[in-house]
Amino acid sequence: MKKVVLLFALMMAAGGFAQSGPKIEFLSGTTVDYGTVAKDSDNGLRTVKFKNTGDAPLIITNVQSTCGCTVPSSPKEPIMPGKTGEIQIKYNMAPGPIRKTVTVESNAVNYEKGRIPLKLTGEVVVKQEVILLEKKKSIMQQ
Repeated sequence: MKKVVLLFALMMAAGGFAQSGPKIEFLSGTTVDYGTVAKDSDNGLRTVKFKNTGDAPLIITNVQSTCGCTVPSSPKEPIMPGKTGEIQIKYNMAPGPIRKTVTVESNAVNYEKGRIPLKLTGEVVVKQEVILLEKKKSIMQQ
């Protein structure tokens, strides 16, 4: 009898710690890796997909960037339980390393205060143009 009561008490305690409400799960993680991209061959637009794995509507209240070089946009309608949504991120493709953060603010209960940092990484390079005449001249001078 003691074992049954103890088991019941443990189950009730575990149930008390389970969070109910909207939960956000990013399908590809919270890092957006641009890789090494050429400035003129990439428009800088990336899509981050997520799913509401909770039991209540997920509301994205704000999505903001750490600088003006990155422009995020988010869904305006609530994401119902079991459904997916998208956040669009447009980077201006300035040459150099990409080390930015986009903060998603929501009513998700599985992140502290519903705030989720999305990290942007990568590098934008300028494609080097080879002028054939200059190359021929340098070969002939050797």
